[in-house]
Amino acid sequence: MRAGAGSVLGRWSALRHTAGPVDPAELDVLWADLGTVDASALLGSWRGFAFPTGHPVERVLATSGWHGKRFLSLDEAEPLICRGPDGSLHSDTVSGKGGASLWNIEFRGEVTAAMVYDGMPVVDHFKQVDPDTLLGVMNGKAAPLSRDGHLFYFGLERA
Repeated sequence: MRAGAGSVLGRWSALRHTAGPVDPAELDVLWADLGTVDASALLGSWRGFAFPTGHPVERVLATSGWHGKRFLSLDEAEPLICRGPDGSLHSDTVSGKGGASLWNIEFRGEVTAAMVYDGMPVVDHFKQVDPDTLLGVMNGKAAPLSRDGHLFYFGLERA
């Protein structure tokens, strides 16, 4: 993590625990201050949450019962792990239009881990808060990824 990590962790914690709304510009600044992460460090299961910015993707994920993501290997990722009505977890390959893969990709001038969806023009980019916590931002051509020029931000915590 870069210089000023204590203040970065404090800002992360404040944003993580706010009921909202969160200003996407604050998340942009936090993103810039976090360290990059290698795609191979993401392997495993992650619990996810949306930052309450009012972005339309928040509603889509809430409706789907989104629980998180599962990275089985660099070539096999499950981007939408959802909780069913009975409480069981499943990979929603219909909404996600298939699976995904992990890559190290340049975004905003830095190379960091990213998940590339197989079936739609969407990329989730990740930066590291700590080894078990990631800040993610969804980017791509598919609507409605950008709302008023702001992308969808989410967090992942290692399960």
